[in-house]
Amino acid sequence: MATGILKRHTSACPGRDGGRCRCDGGYQGWVYLPRERKKIYKTFPGEAEAKSWRRDALAAAERGVAPQPARRDPRTLAAALREFIEGMKTGAVRPRSGRRYKPNTIRSYERALRVHIEPNAVARLRVAEVRRRDLQRLADDLLASGLSPSSVSNTLNPVQAFYRWAIDRDDLTANPSEGVRVPVAEDKRPKRIATASEAAALLAVLPQEIRPVWATAFYAGLRRGELQALRACDIDLGASLIRVERGWDQEEGVIGPKSHTSRRSVPLLALLRDHLDEHLLRTGCKGTDLVFGRTATAAFVSSTIDNGAKRAWAAANEREGKAAEGDGREPRLLAPLTMHECRHTFASLLIAAGTNPKAIQAFMGHSKIQTTFDTYGHLLPGSHDEVRARMDAYLAGDDPAPGAPAAADPAPADGAPMA
Repeated sequence: MATGILKRHTSACPGRDGGRCRCDGGYQGWVYLPRERKKIYKTFPGEAEAKSWRRDALAAAERGVAPQPARRDPRTLAAALREFIEGMKTGAVRPRSGRRYKPNTIRSYERALRVHIEPNAVARLRVAEVRRRDLQRLADDLLASGLSPSSVSNTLNPVQAFYRWAIDRDDLTANPSEGVRVPVAEDKRPKRIATASEAAALLAVLPQEIRPVWATAFYAGLRRGELQALRACDIDLGASLIRVERGWDQEEGVIGPKSHTSRRSVPLLALLRDHLDEHLLRTGCKGTDLVFGRTATAAFVSSTIDNGAKRAWAAANEREGKAAEGDGREPRLLAPLTMHECRHTFASLLIAAGTNPKAIQAFMGHSKIQTTFDTYGHLLPGSHDEVRARMDAYLAGDDPAPGAPAAADPAPADGAPMA
């Protein structure tokens, strides 16, 4: 028998007196805590489980964390997750950042629990009895049922958040959600990015009522919720800045920004200023009024904005098709895109204008520079040929020393913003 593991026997089992065991009394693991000067015990049905608990308890004790005591949390995983989500709603449960969970995150956790976790056998296990193999089986079953890898990953999110939260509070020592493998989802659809001239053409055919909001997505890169929550006082015409201070949830209304870096200032480009000046004058929007709202306090409906643009672009393509047929040429059709793809377009225009990556991170509201590189690194300059040419020129003495002002890059395409 392994050190720290004891075989338990029932009162009538011959194993109590050294004979052959004929019972299922289970196995008891123990760990000595020098600081507390005592042993803690825990009993399991199988020897492997007892060994696993003891290994985790020893590791926790070495980190200065009190191992999980013998008293077990009586709640099932489903019950614990329900209480965890209720705590998220009240603000009693928060992520490590200390900010409250977003309403959309809470709703997604609730749906994952209701639709995918509660119907599974793992939901009926007690919190401390859940093992990684149980959660791996859950993930495998969901994948086998046809759920996409990203949906499976989203289903595991509340479980992972709960165990991290419990471990942070010394309620548990082992996190069974660590190491659960889910295939990485492949992004099969490439990001649609419009050129400066394409963006101008797409905007030109939009109705006057929705053109400014699409222009702000193209030339300021605001997220949809940020556009919905944008107020007139957030547009500083004097400083030529747009201040992003809040977001919008479709059920809760005004909410805080996505992260602390989402609260930011974005340059108000001259091209966008023309759209916003005309819009503010026409609507009389001022102060805390929502710039693009249905009313001063009610945000625009996403489907209205999206469908209005789709209809306008389809009508423009139909007109162009007829004109091209009459002229005997190929039609120059518009390629529609989504509002989030407008955000990608803004980033690409910043890159084309020579904006440095750190500024792009700030303007896009990314919490980490790595996010900027991962998302837009393929657009940044630095091909093998370009690097080779620059290095050869520098080593030959034809290029400025590192840190010295470089020669101005060629002017960007029409409509591209400058940093």
